[in-house]
Amino acid sequence: MGKLDGKVAFITGAARGQGRSHAIRLAQEGADIIAVDTAQQVETVPYHTASAADLRETVAAVEALGRRIIASDVDVRDLSGLRKAADDGAAELGRIDIVVANAAVNSVVPTLEMDEQTWQTAIDVNLTGAWKTVRAAAPHIVAGGRGGSIVLISSLAALTAYENIAHYTASKAGLVGLMRVLAKELGPQSIRVNTIHPSTVDTPMVINDATFRMFRPDLDAPTRADFEEAASMMNRLPVPMLEPIDISNALVYLVSEEGRYVTGTTHIVDAGGRL
Repeated sequence: MGKLDGKVAFITGAARGQGRSHAIRLAQEGADIIAVDTAQQVETVPYHTASAADLRETVAAVEALGRRIIASDVDVRDLSGLRKAADDGAAELGRIDIVVANAAVNSVVPTLEMDEQTWQTAIDVNLTGAWKTVRAAAPHIVAGGRGGSIVLISSLAALTAYENIAHYTASKAGLVGLMRVLAKELGPQSIRVNTIHPSTVDTPMVINDATFRMFRPDLDAPTRADFEEAASMMNRLPVPMLEPIDISNALVYLVSEEGRYVTGTTHIVDAGGRL
């Protein structure tokens, strides 16, 4: 018996990184998955974003667990596309119980040097994209009349300031306000809403040269090992960063019966990064 038997989860940014981990972990607990991501390169981002092959790999991993999955190539900035993905997924799988707004992008630019497009892309994907995700998928939870759970994947950056990511920080902090309003509005319908705030996680959004240079400006060509040395200094626990599964395990708690009375919270998974 899984903790999520009979449930259906709608997950954005599901092609790789945390999103793939979330899809697999929820499937391990018995959930069927509606997976959304875009194969188009996101502008202003200094690393390769997800590909169609990445999304196919997520599909194969979920199917290998014996769970059903419906995948759609949709950018979270596209509300009509998200609605179609949610409607088609709910029609095929019968319901939606869980919404995970996970899709996000980041780049490293000093605030006073940032151009308008870089700022706007982060806000549009990370914050407005989360609202569009909820707007498209959460009505299916409401219509089901069984209650459910929404989780917005935020960041430790929403709670602790770091240089050169003002756009990312603002977008992730905005998710906290959105979460609190949704928790109040949807609570009477037994729909719980929370944010998760990871510290640095081992995903392609982090493991790239731009991030390495942000952490090690003292070096001309920092390596992953150089980055990990600096990243370790951020955490009280002796690790350079978290693994996606660490966030997925927190997600399972929040969306399952184990977290049935947890709503309106900022759930921190940070290896002691705030201490």
